[in-house]
Amino acid sequence: MIGFLSARSPVESAGLLAAFRRGLAENGTVEGQSVAIEYRWALGDYDRLPAMASELVSRRVAILVTVGGEASVRAAIAATKSIPIIGIFADDPVANGLVASLNRPGGNTTGVFNFNPTLEPKRVGLLHELVPEAATIGVLVNPNYPPAGSQLKGVEAAARSIGMGTVVLRASNDRDIETAFETAIRESIRVLTVTSDPFFNTRSEKLVALATRHALPTVYPFREYIAAGGLMSYGVDLGEMYRQVGIYAGKVVKGIKPADLPIMQPIKFELVINLKAGRALGLTIPAALLASADEVIE
Repeated sequence: MIGFLSARSPVESAGLLAAFRRGLAENGTVEGQSVAIEYRWALGDYDRLPAMASELVSRRVAILVTVGGEASVRAAIAATKSIPIIGIFADDPVANGLVASLNRPGGNTTGVFNFNPTLEPKRVGLLHELVPEAATIGVLVNPNYPPAGSQLKGVEAAARSIGMGTVVLRASNDRDIETAFETAIRESIRVLTVTSDPFFNTRSEKLVALATRHALPTVYPFREYIAAGGLMSYGVDLGEMYRQVGIYAGKVVKGIKPADLPIMQPIKFELVINLKAGRALGLTIPAALLASADEVIE
């Protein structure tokens, strides 16, 4: 049995879950046929993850798959030192002491390092290219998310390098999100970046709706926000990440030890731009930015 622990929700993770199952199937492991999967979803509430991880361990799962952000894999590592863990790491797993090295992780844990929080500076540059006259950038961050500190450092350093100021907008619940947008408008913030965080992923439609309502050009970490009507995203291909996790889980099912599987790293990053959202905001997307996009939604 595989234990599947996610900080996200099953509804907005449906496509990612399908990608995970495809990865499993590449090694001949099919849910409901050769393996059963126990699912636990924290719905963006990180405080629920430790108990969920412990529950899956108590059910004697053979493997723990941990997705939906750094908090999931940390909860699993705290819950067991023997059950194989396949996770998606948002922050550097070596620097944080979660694995020995990327090539030889050691112990019972391996997976994929998605680099997404390190891409925050790139998103700042994209917003500056889109709205060059904006002097200040709003940064929506969840203080309860483990990589939040490194995310903020990256955004603030990138903004300083191009002469922009930053206003940090902290949100860890729905009311905080609404307050953050109210603050952004009150302080005349012209552009906003939403940091990479599973809690925000579970509220993607809400975030996009608020950005649209307040006519606030916003860059997001994943294409899923653009599917919900958002303006622009830059980040890793999450579907590919989940497929790779499925591949590794299938290998461990076949008997390969996590210590012998190097931490994978993404090879595909994607810039997605929604022209319809741009027009609704009264923006003219620069030709150079459009030319660099991996996908432009008309």
